[in-house]
Amino acid sequence: MIKLKLTTCIGFFLLLPSFSSLAQEVTFYQAWQSLLNNNDGLAAERASVEQAEYKQQAASAMNLPSITLSANYTRLDDDITVSPSELADSTSVGASALTQAFDGMLTSTLVEKDVFTSSIRAIWPIFTGGRISAAQDIAKAKSEEAKYLFAMKQQGKFEDLSKYYFGVVLSQQVLSTRQEVEKGLKEHFDHAVKMEQQGQIARVQRLQAEAAYQKAKVDTKKAQRDVEIAQMALTNLIKSPSLVDPSTHLFINKSLPPMQAFMDKTLQDYPGLSILDAKEKQASGLVDVEKGKYYPEVYVYGNYNLYQDDTLVGDNTPDWLVGVGVSIPLLDSSGRSEKVGAAHSAIKKVGYLRAQAKQDLSLLVEKTYREANQALEEYNGLASNVSMANENIRLQKKAFSQGLATSLDVVDAEMYLNSIKTQRSAAAYQYVLSLSRLLAVSGEVDSFNQYQQYQGLEVQ
Repeated sequence: MIKLKLTTCIGFFLLLPSFSSLAQEVTFYQAWQSLLNNNDGLAAERASVEQAEYKQQAASAMNLPSITLSANYTRLDDDITVSPSELADSTSVGASALTQAFDGMLTSTLVEKDVFTSSIRAIWPIFTGGRISAAQDIAKAKSEEAKYLFAMKQQGKFEDLSKYYFGVVLSQQVLSTRQEVEKGLKEHFDHAVKMEQQGQIARVQRLQAEAAYQKAKVDTKKAQRDVEIAQMALTNLIKSPSLVDPSTHLFINKSLPPMQAFMDKTLQDYPGLSILDAKEKQASGLVDVEKGKYYPEVYVYGNYNLYQDDTLVGDNTPDWLVGVGVSIPLLDSSGRSEKVGAAHSAIKKVGYLRAQAKQDLSLLVEKTYREANQALEEYNGLASNVSMANENIRLQKKAFSQGLATSLDVVDAEMYLNSIKTQRSAAAYQYVLSLSRLLAVSGEVDSFNQYQQYQGLEVQ
């Protein structure tokens, strides 16, 4: 079994290059829509929202009367009968010898031993001390909480998508840079071979050029595998039927809006704060529920008999009845006052959590905003380094051909250019991630397209 799994894994990675040729180009917006439609985690949260909405609808039915249809069959050990003397005893006249003489002949059956009844019963609460409305408010707050939890889940998935999607783009740019380095070192190696053959350089310098070229080939292959692994992770995240090839490039913006704009929007619209508001409403509802237990409960009730046995009692039982009932709690063993105190403590807890959450959010926005600006400064600041590195390679190659520079000088120049380009790509990647986090926590996910497509400067 172990050998089979190992063989399968090896075969899978061997097939990755062929999968890349079948990759489907997907924009970031298309990937986001695919994630929204196909992600199981979001589907689970969506089901939680539906569940809470159904429970809210169920709570709204608490104002309606409870109507039941019942049927009962009862078997007694014997018929219930009454004799003339027993009937006379129940009157003010009392039994006489005459009535006692007729006891054996005139006995009447009140209820037969097989009793069957059927009726419709209704109970309608008209005052419960506010407990019904409080329970409905709690159900509504729980429904709101589920919606905000879903919104938070979406924001988290947006950040995940940015990380995975542009992680593929970054790995592709790193691969492109590695390929350029490999190409440059290949040319340098070929040049070194010719110069060694002509006796212009020592063998050690040719070996240095060859070693650098071989290492560049290894680095290129590793970068290729990194691209394939990142593509597979992205494909799995959005559940695409084919391998995903991102078509949206890394980008930067000339500048960001003021930090206070993100701060105000986050503290106003962040779903986590709304969740705490919903928690506070639930705690307030619990206070009302417990206080309502001190009030009497008033209800209307009624009963309509659908069927009665054909007996003396059945024939004389009224077909229907209605009434008003009052239930007053005198002694309650559930600990009403303690539960009221616990609910008030829950409200205090939510207040403290809200204050802490606002503090943490403010710190997160400021930190992320500064990271985004730092990434912009790093990307822009390295632009001159790229030009200088390219010029340095040209000069080192020329000096090497004239015997004024060593092979290591050329290799170092190539590697420096590689590091600068990679660092710039990484800075652009960090900027996009920071921007995505800022937009997510401030509830501005939909404006990502504006930053990328209309205001963004594409990083090739």
